[in-house]
Amino acid sequence: MHVLEAGDPGRPCVLLLHGFPELAYSWRKVMPALAAAGYYALAPDQRGYGETIGWDARDLRSFSMENIVKDATELLRVLRIDKAHAVGHDFGSPVAAYAALTRPDRFHSVVLMSAPFGGAPVGGRAGNIHEELAKLGRKHYQWYFSTPDADANMRRCPQGVHAFLRAYYHYKSADWPGNRPFPLAGWTASELAKMPTYYIMELGQGMAETVAPYMPAAAPAWLTDEELAVYARAFERNGFQGGLNWYRAATDPQFKVHGAKSSIDIPSMYIAGAADWGIYQKPGEVERMQNTVCTDFRGAHFIAGAGHWVQQERPEAVCGVLLDFLGAVKLKR
Repeated sequence: MHVLEAGDPGRPCVLLLHGFPELAYSWRKVMPALAAAGYYALAPDQRGYGETIGWDARDLRSFSMENIVKDATELLRVLRIDKAHAVGHDFGSPVAAYAALTRPDRFHSVVLMSAPFGGAPVGGRAGNIHEELAKLGRKHYQWYFSTPDADANMRRCPQGVHAFLRAYYHYKSADWPGNRPFPLAGWTASELAKMPTYYIMELGQGMAETVAPYMPAAAPAWLTDEELAVYARAFERNGFQGGLNWYRAATDPQFKVHGAKSSIDIPSMYIAGAADWGIYQKPGEVERMQNTVCTDFRGAHFIAGAGHWVQQERPEAVCGVLLDFLGAVKLKR
């Protein structure tokens, strides 16, 4: 595993878990603040991403949530870290949540970012939703990401990976004025279709075609072209299939997490950009997270001026609430 680190390894560890299509580099604006506050910040390129090696895109079982969580706990073991604070963004959020559910002995606390966690999936989540969405000319992005065509669509898109990522990041950020999320009434096609097309796509388009019209005129200060080039080089080199396998495993009912508790009982917190549709993409989950799943929930923070990439768009605000939370957690000896 390739990891980025900041701070003294002898200090309390904060394990930072990225999402899709991201890297350990996504935490570059958070890690120095954690180190300055007396923490050891540790961010891996997770399985399938960046400079972490040894994974095989053909081996879907190795991308199960159970195995991704094991990657995190084994990294701590190899580095001789008994316990850490887990922080996960986007797809890293359920990894952090399942780590807290299955290995609470290895984690002091958990912070979930952008993707709320409403508990282990229940049967019937998909149901006939795909047929109903198709009648509306739409499809769900997670199941599209699970198809064989998704990697080539993004990796070999006409605009190139750099331009694809620029449009993708812009479309899901607070910079796109159409991101004004609100709660959905339920898991129905008509309600899901109210979300932007990066979540509920047009039926006949891939993600490259979906985001192309949203290419911004200029790079924002929060993600310069030099910074974006780090991501572009990584995905040009490896492709997207490693990350897409997380979706393939998540949408395949055979890959269940065994031994998970029904509730997260260590201290927990949620952070999201106020303009992030990820808060509501699974109707009811943000409420279940706060009211049922997390028994020691310390607050939900919706950061103004940020969309889905909250720790990159508004790092100062994120670091403020994160450090307040970590400072308030009483470590169990």
